[in-house]
Formats: sequence, C-alpha cells, structure tokens
Amino acid sequence: MVQIVIVGAGPTGVTLALLLVKRRIAVTLIEAAKDFHRVFRGEGLMPSGLEALEEMGLSALLEHIPHRQLDAWEFILEDKQLFRVDEPMGATRPCTLISQPPLLKALISEAQTNDGFEFIQGVPVKDLLWSNQRVAGVVLSDGREFTADLVIGADGRNSLVRQRIGLELVRQPKNIDILWFKLAASPEFAADNVFRTIVNGDRVFTIFHGAESGKLHLAWVMSATENTDSKQTNWAEIFASLSPSWLAEHFRNHADTIESPIRLSVVVGYYCPQWHAPGVLLLGDAAHPMSPVRAQGINLALRDVIVAANHLVPLLQRETEHQDIDTALSHIQAEREAEIIRAQQLQLAEARQGELLPKNALLRSLLIQLAPLLRKTIKKSWLKRQYKMRQGITQVQLTV
Repeated sequence: MVQIVIVGAGPTGVTLALLLVKRRIAVTLIEAAKDFHRVFRGEGLMPSGLEALEEMGLSALLEHIPHRQLDAWEFILEDKQLFRVDEPMGATRPCTLISQPPLLKALISEAQTNDGFEFIQGVPVKDLLWSNQRVAGVVLSDGREFTADLVIGADGRNSLVRQRIGLELVRQPKNIDILWFKLAASPEFAADNVFRTIVNGDRVFTIFHGAESGKLHLAWVMSATENTDSKQTNWAEIFASLSPSWLAEHFRNHADTIESPIRLSVVVGYYCPQWHAPGVLLLGDAAHPMSPVRAQGINLALRDVIVAANHLVPLLQRETEHQDIDTALSHIQAEREAEIIRAQQLQLAEARQGELLPKNALLRSLLIQLAPLLRKTIKKSWLKRQYKMRQGITQVQLTV
C-alpha cells in the first residue's frame, strides 16, 4: 500500500489527509504541538476559501464550530468614516471568521473514521529519512521512524521539512511588525461585525470581532521608530485616544481585559522558488508564507490542497513508480504558483496603499477635507483591488 506522511496538522495538512484517507490512501499525520491552541491563528475564510471547503464536501462542518460572518469593512480617518463596504461585496458568500482549533479537531475526528489513518500529536519531526538521494520518510524526536512513498511538508512558515531538503525562501526586504491583541467584545461589534481600520495621525490599527465568543481582535501596526514596552504601555488609553467616542469609551471601560499582545513580524511576499524535491512536497505556508493582509493564508492553502489531491490521488490509488510521483509534484507547483505570486503582489500593493496615509500628513488633511467629494471614487478603487483576493485568481475545482 502507498504510504503518505504529512508533517503539520494545520488546515493544509489536515484537509489533505482527510481527502486522501477518504480515497483509501494510507496517511500518517504528524503534529509537533500538543494541542491546537495558539494565540494567533488565521480565521478569515474569503469566498474562495469557503468555496474550497464546499468543493471538498466540508462546508457542513462550519455549522458545528464557532464562526462569525463579517458584516462590513470600514475605514475611519481622524474620527470620521471615510467609507464603508457591506459584505458580501458582490460574492455569493460573506467573509466568515472561523475558530481554527475546533475546525482542526473536527476534521481529524472525521479522518479517524477511515481505515489507514494515523494521527501522532505532540511529537515533532527531527529529521528526514533518505534512500538513493530521495526522501523516504521521517524520523521523530522520540526516535521512531516512518517510511513513506511521499512526505508532504505542511509545517508552516518555519518548515523543518523545507530546511532539511535545503530549499530557501525568496523574501521581500521589508517587514511589517504588528502587535496582536485580544480584549472583551463590544455589543456594537456583536450586532454589526465590522472590520474597522482606524488611521489617526501616523498611527494605524484594525479591530473586529473574532470567531471566539466575546473577543475582539486588534492588530496594532508598529511604526519603524517605535520602541514600546508592550507590557508597561497603557494600551487602553492609547487606543481610546485614536478612536471614535463610542469605541474610546469601550477601551477605557474594559482596559483590564486587554491581553498581553504577541508580536508578529510580517514579510509581505515571500515564497519558495521550488516546492518539491524527490519524495517530498511543500504546501501552504511551508511553500509560500502569506502575510495577514486581507486574510489570504488559509484560503490559498485550501486551494493548494485541492490541486495536490487532483494530481496525487489517481497515482496513489494504483501501483505507482516513485518517478511518476515526483513528476506530479512539479505539475502541482506549476498549477498553483501563478496564483500565489499574484496574490502576494496584490498583498504588497495593498500594504503600500496602507502606508500612504500614516506617512503623509498633507494627504490626510486633503482627504479629510475632500472626503464628501471623493468617497465614492475611493470606495470604488478599494473594491476593485479586493476582488481577486476574495474570489481567487485561478479556477480551482476538485476532480477526484
């Protein structure tokens, strides 16, 4: 029987494992973490990601896990609304926030109902096994070895699998540093969940109600010169000073609920020029780490999974030479690479747009004065930039 080892039980690894075992292909899924609870996990399913779940027959799962739709996107400049765009923005589905831990648990539970599935959690992969210059399996930190006809690295942006096969990322030279906070939710967000971007002077932050009950998420964009002690800073007062009055009041009244932030160093646009080597394939963030700009990571990863399944399942369901598997790996990259590169280009353009107002006081002043005249034009321009990042750039359909 063909044996597949998948390293990493995030959305990429778990959904691919489920697709394969449902098609009678044996899979060992290995996850280093003891549980799925991390402070930061991407939650945003764009219409393209929701469509991918539907293609995989997994849409019904969302009804049984915490999720919350976005109602609108709003930009506030110096306490005044610049524009608002309501979901679903011309799509058939609105952007939906999902809680990843229960989603991953539900997917694994479904995979465990199939023969040929093994899940190993809390034990990291230490190294790869090699045979005749081809990856032939993995070695775990506890000394166990698992042989495989194909190893799939779905182990994220710091992928050990990628490191062990000597593939490196091409990076943009500039980072965006973000502090990510959680705090008690406001009733206003519960009733009308708006993804708000607030620009006041040279400061920018975004805030929205996440999938988790009663929690707001807040992303603070750090300036290049910022030297902040995040634990000592009076964040409630800083956020309040930059916000409309109703939101300022919420920050002050719930200051004690603001959790210590985590720092994210975000590189906009970096990817692996080659996603594969003999016996191994990289998918998702292991091949192309995505920035949080417009929530692309999980959506593109799910689309990676569909294309990988289309190419691999017909081969793995029969007696297949390793050479045929390795040839298919290059076809998977060829089919996915154009969308990834274009999505990262769009993310980079969006990030540059976001830098204009904080850096240019004259532009902010003019925009405030001319907002009534320019609002429709600005809104139309923003909408046009969002379309492909929401809907997907290429056609992806599950055919196996």
